[in-house]
Amino acid sequence: MSLTSHQTALPTQTQKSNLRWAISDVLTIARRNLLALVRIPSSLVFALIQPVMFVLLFRYVFGGAIPIPESQYVNYLIPGILVQTTIFGAVGTAIGLAEDLQRGLIERFRALPMARMAVLAGRTVSDFARNVLVLIIITVVGMAVGFRPHGSIVAYIQACLLALLFAYCLSWGFAFIGLAAPNSETAQAMTFPLIFPMTFASSIFVLVSTMPGWLRGFATYQPVSETADAVRGLMSGTPHGNSTWISLAWAAGAILVLGPLATARYRRAA
Repeated sequence: MSLTSHQTALPTQTQKSNLRWAISDVLTIARRNLLALVRIPSSLVFALIQPVMFVLLFRYVFGGAIPIPESQYVNYLIPGILVQTTIFGAVGTAIGLAEDLQRGLIERFRALPMARMAVLAGRTVSDFARNVLVLIIITVVGMAVGFRPHGSIVAYIQACLLALLFAYCLSWGFAFIGLAAPNSETAQAMTFPLIFPMTFASSIFVLVSTMPGWLRGFATYQPVSETADAVRGLMSGTPHGNSTWISLAWAAGAILVLGPLATARYRRAA
């Protein structure tokens, strides 16, 4: 090997080594966050109880008053609940980071020889994994209350992955909020004005066409409605236009904008 090729190989090997260490650091932080759920199961139980209560409430209390043409309301509801659940799960990113910052853990992590991205990426990855578990449980609950998807198994998995991806990209925005908040209670309060209009003024629970005209435009084209329509269309095996591609575009835009914002805030906060 010539001197020139040897010098070129060394930086390449160093980059690969750094990448492996960065991935290892991310997985270590994610494992730490997931172990916290096991050791403090009350937080996981709460994350599961809330969507189950929404399923039961809208299925048996409000469902009879919400007509859906050519479909049972439960088949309209469950895909929307799955989208809502993943978004609510992403809020955990804000709460978890605010707690770590308040306890001084972020400063301790910075003192360790680890990748700077590991804290944020590890938190978002662990919340992604928690959302996977919640989706499985809500699917089982949905089947128990009468949900019957008519799409293929592959389409159902695609729908779940779309919901998870969309929520994951949003979690970077919640990471910014968590790092900006002085404590976890404030972080949770700061997320409420954002997720409330996005989830309830959408097609998650009702048809957008039933809303007042002044609200219908926002509800139709906002990202949560596009994602809910795409997930519902995939699970039911019905046409849903360009909702899948629009949802993916929203997710890509969110990660491109919110990721750098959260990273910059992390550098200042820590």
